Amino acid sequence: MKSVKYLTAYIIPVLCIFGLLQGGIAAYATVVFSFGLIPLLEQFLPQDTSNLPEEERNDRLARKVFDWLLYLNVPLVFGIICLFIYQLNTQDYTTSELTGHVLSVGIVLGVCGINVAHELGHRSNKVEQTLAKILLLPTLYQHFFIEHNRGHHKHVATPLDPATARKGEIVYTFWFRSLWGSYRSAWRLERDRLQRSKLPFWSFQNEMVRFSIQQLIYVALVFALTPSWQMALAVLTAGLIGVLLLESINYVEHYGLQRRLLDNGRYERVQPRHSWNANYHLGRIMLYELTRHSDHHYLANKKYQILDHHEQAPVLPLGYPASILMALVPPLWLVVMDRRLEEVGVA
Repeated sequence: MKSVKYLTAYIIPVLCIFGLLQGGIAAYATVVFSFGLIPLLEQFLPQDTSNLPEEERNDRLARKVFDWLLYLNVPLVFGIICLFIYQLNTQDYTTSELTGHVLSVGIVLGVCGINVAHELGHRSNKVEQTLAKILLLPTLYQHFFIEHNRGHHKHVATPLDPATARKGEIVYTFWFRSLWGSYRSAWRLERDRLQRSKLPFWSFQNEMVRFSIQQLIYVALVFALTPSWQMALAVLTAGLIGVLLLESINYVEHYGLQRRLLDNGRYERVQPRHSWNANYHLGRIMLYELTRHSDHHYLANKKYQILDHHEQAPVLPLGYPASILMALVPPLWLVVMDRRLEEVGVA
């Protein structure tokens, strides 16, 4: 069964737990695996353009297994946060150890939290949508549920989308533009929804109001459960790391790609050519096929395991983890990716 391979996605949270319990150099195990070992292995392993066999697409049991592989991330994410807080109360970490733990927990919150929430947030099932919102709570990024589904997917690869990086834009300025723009967009989208339904803006019917209250309660709990305000900030900083990981992925996913503005004033329909793909097998598994982003935007309701490879989709020169590292060195990123944009026909 193809679903078994996604069990390896749990290596990231397992390494994080190991690091929290072991301490010392093990605090960096998740970081080294995610941004050291995976990029290295992807340079030697073959790329995989295969799609899920038809029999498994229609296999009810297999579909359930694929779903449960996502659901199990909820107890994992919150279990790791609880373990982190417990360790902060019982261990004296050096600055180096604490830095490693914050980065490692942050990677888990980005990969197993926001990334899995992204997949579940596209589902029509209310329970799965609720799980998505719960997974976004530790990063204080619940507005992503609104803006991504109703904003980003509508405006992707246009100047209207704050989460689409423009040609020549560096990742550090993109972070600020996307963070602020996405937050504002979520409030605006909720305002428009409430106006259409003739509902009051300042009420619990406004999901952004509910998200704000839930996130304030989470922050208060973190401060109440940690031994000092510095340790509370360590937990919250891990959430920020998860957010910056997401935004870095946003950056590489759509960098420089544009949809044409039609004569009727609307943009052309989103096509596979409007997202960067990476067919490296390890990255695909660890991110639950997020790297097949072209098909996801082309048909947003498709579950992760049946996302298909498209020949016309532009391909990154490296996998997602290595691309993020390259983006953190803007001169290198701009030289490589602006040339790649020319190769795929973007001026």
